[in-house]
Order: sequence, then C-alpha cells, then structure tokens
Amino acid sequence: MKKIVSKFTFAAAIALALGGAAKPSLADDAIKLRFAHSFPTSHFIQKQSIEPWMAEVTKRTNGKVTFAHFPAQQLGKAKDMLALTQNGVTDIGYVGVSYVSDKMPLSGVAQLPGSFATSCEGTHAYWTIANKEPIKTQDYANNKVHLLYAFVLEPYQIYTAKKQVTNAGDAAGLKLRSTGGAMDIFTRKIGAIPVRMTATETRESLSRGTLDGLIFPNQSVISYDLVSLLKYGTRGGNFGSFIVTFVINEGVWEKLPADVQSAMTTASENMVSTMCKNIDEGVGNAIAQMQKAGIEYHTLSEADRASFAKHSDEVAAEWAKDLDDRGKPGSEVLKEFRDALSQ
Repeated sequence: MKKIVSKFTFAAAIALALGGAAKPSLADDAIKLRFAHSFPTSHFIQKQSIEPWMAEVTKRTNGKVTFAHFPAQQLGKAKDMLALTQNGVTDIGYVGVSYVSDKMPLSGVAQLPGSFATSCEGTHAYWTIANKEPIKTQDYANNKVHLLYAFVLEPYQIYTAKKQVTNAGDAAGLKLRSTGGAMDIFTRKIGAIPVRMTATETRESLSRGTLDGLIFPNQSVISYDLVSLLKYGTRGGNFGSFIVTFVINEGVWEKLPADVQSAMTTASENMVSTMCKNIDEGVGNAIAQMQKAGIEYHTLSEADRASFAKHSDEVAAEWAKDLDDRGKPGSEVLKEFRDALSQ
C-alpha cells in the first residue's frame, strides 16, 4: 500500500507542477482542471471525444475553464485511473469499467455479449440507466466520483494471429485478451483461455506470443498499432463490449459554480450522442483499412452466430445471479438495461 500511495503522491506533484491546482470554488476566477487518461495521443477517442469535449467546455464557459491534459498514462496506468481521480491526482479521469469491475460491478451490464448491435444502441441504453438508481449511487457516488459522460463501444470481434475463428468451436484453446468480468466468463464458455489485461498491454503480449488473439473493438486494433500482428478477424459477432466513462472527483464537482456544471453537463450530453455515431460510422472504414493491410475477415453465418449466442445467454444469467448472490441488484439492472434497449 505504501508503494501505491507514494506513486500517487509523486504523480500528484508532477500534475501540480505542470498543470496547476484546480480552483473550482472561486466562481469569478479562472478554473484549470487536470484531465488524465490512458489513450495514446493518436487514438480516435482522444481525437473525436476528449479534445472536442474540452474545447466545448472552454467555449461554453467563455474561457473560464481550461484543462491541463495528461494523455497516454502520463499520470498512471489505465487500471489506476479511478483511484487517481478519487485521490485528487487528477480532477477528471477516464475509467474503463472492466478495469474496476469490483468497484463498479453494475455497469458491466452494458458489456455483456449478445446485447446490442451498434454503439448507439448500447450507449443510449447505458446512459439512461447510469443516470438513475441504483447505478448512479452504487457505481459512481459510492466511489466519490460524478459521471460526466460515457459511451459504449460497438460489439467486440475476435481477432487472431494464426488461426481463423469461424464459430465457437474454433476458439477452443486460444489465449484471448479479455477485459475481465463477463468477458472472462464468455471466453471460458467458448473453450478459450481469457488473459485479462488493459488495451495498452496488448501489443507487447501479441508480439511475444503470450496472446493468440484478442476480443477487441475494430477501430482500436488500428489505434493500438496491432494490425501487423494479426491475420484474421470476425464480422457480425457480438462478443461483449466496453464502457468508456469520464468521471470527475466528487469534491471538485461540488465546488464548481453552477454555470460551469451546466456547461459541462451540456457538453457531455452532446458528446454521448456524437461519439456513438462516430464509432458506428467508423467501423466500416476501419475494417476496409485493415483488409487492405492484409487482415482476412470471416462474416459469421446465422449458424456461426448461434454457436456463440447460446453462451451469451448463459453469461447474462450467471452475471446477474452472481451479483444477486452478493446482495447487489444484478437482475434488476439487467432488466432495466434490456428495457432501455427496447425503447
């Protein structure tokens, strides 16, 4: 524990030196907020979401709010971003729900395999339930953070280095990168071996042969420079997804002037809709680019999809029951999410 604390303290010193401390309690003063995340500077989420969101907040506040921006794990690893935000090392942080599934277990509902066909379907359903009980309190307020905005990536596909996967049976024995949680359960059910790691760790693992492949979003294969290490991919699969959330330290949020909170809320709501459209529109272009680079795709037939779908149904039921057994409203949240998808 001492090591973690000292690391946070060192990172905080750097953040303060480079970015300055936020001054959210002074309504008439300039406010500079630290914004940290793990995405590479070339990543589509940085270019299409983070940078535009910061610019819109600055514009809507007439320049009152600016940001000290720390991309590419400059202040800490992806798995530590929730703790870094809680501890004030950064004011705003990117939190991948899968990386902190023990702290934000209910949100995993939007990452279950077989749930939705597009980013916008998953995003709008999750955004609906994340802003009300029980997720609002149990996954966010109880962690001392306020949700700014979130979006859900398109359904993940299976990318492999040597063996093409055309149905669930082909995955048997393969070591596949997983984000944890429900994806671990799904990976085991199709006979593969889940290897839990963050996206930033995948390139080294693929190059060393530690992984045989990935359960991954299409555009991120390009963003993390993995194309040259892979040979095959699936199309039309529905192997889970990933929730990208951006949260602000609760204490910082509460001290912000009302007009600044309003500006951030509006910018966030705009970004939820904009980003899911960007993701859905970008999938085809990403696949075309990867095909040109040599990746071969198998479009899953109805029978192929059915071989996976039976496992997806089992995963959802087990995910909900596990939470119920732990005294958390898993079945309730699963129903809420499915109801939101149908609206």
